[in-house]
Amino acid sequence: MPENGYTADEMMTVAAARMIRNGAVCFVGIGLPSAAANLARLTHAPDTILIYESGTIGTKPSVLPLSIGDGELAETADAVVSLPEIFAYWLQGGRIDLGFLGAAQIDRFANINTTVIGDYYKPSTRLPGAGGAPEIAASSKEVLITLRHNKRAFVNKLDFVTSGGHMEGGDSREKMRLPGKGPTAVITDLGILTPDPVTRELTLTSVHPGISVQKAVEATAWPLKVAPQLHTTEPPTETELAVLRDLYARTARAHAGDA
Repeated sequence: MPENGYTADEMMTVAAARMIRNGAVCFVGIGLPSAAANLARLTHAPDTILIYESGTIGTKPSVLPLSIGDGELAETADAVVSLPEIFAYWLQGGRIDLGFLGAAQIDRFANINTTVIGDYYKPSTRLPGAGGAPEIAASSKEVLITLRHNKRAFVNKLDFVTSGGHMEGGDSREKMRLPGKGPTAVITDLGILTPDPVTRELTLTSVHPGISVQKAVEATAWPLKVAPQLHTTEPPTETELAVLRDLYARTARAHAGDA
């Protein structure tokens, strides 16, 4: 445990959770997005409706799911519907307030790669793939993205464009007539980036406690822009940390021995 009492991943998860409004209908990905969404549900946003790609609506898992097919999601859901209904009625029908995604790579306009690292036909790493991410990125009213901040992830050019963010910047997303606003924030273990209102290029608007601007800039493969009025993220509260750690502890006990 670091001297300041919390880890970089805990700060990232807490910062992401705070961006979820109470009562929002949230389409959640597995991993850090799921942890942040459930932390929000267990703290300041108890009325948030969590939807997972497997068709679970209003799920309230007591432990974090291993995948979208984890039985915990269906067992604690208000309803379980078909995939066509999830995508056609809920997502493409404009009923998702917030899409929450992770990524392996991201570029300056918040386009993301979850497909391959390296050449598509001979990749050095084959990633989980698109799943529902392209549709979530296109049709959610807003999108949040979480990933760890380093030059392998924050790249000048994606190896593969899986899901469109702000495309080529400016009004290029609007020209494609995508219904959602696209990514409104990228939350990392170093800080928070938001798109410039005109160029749509990601701009560092907040650094987490103890993180320097230089560190964030050096962890980015493109010349990262920094907001004139840079904020410092509020550190996690005792309650936020206690709830998050209890969630992870319950998850570890529940999945002990699972391959």
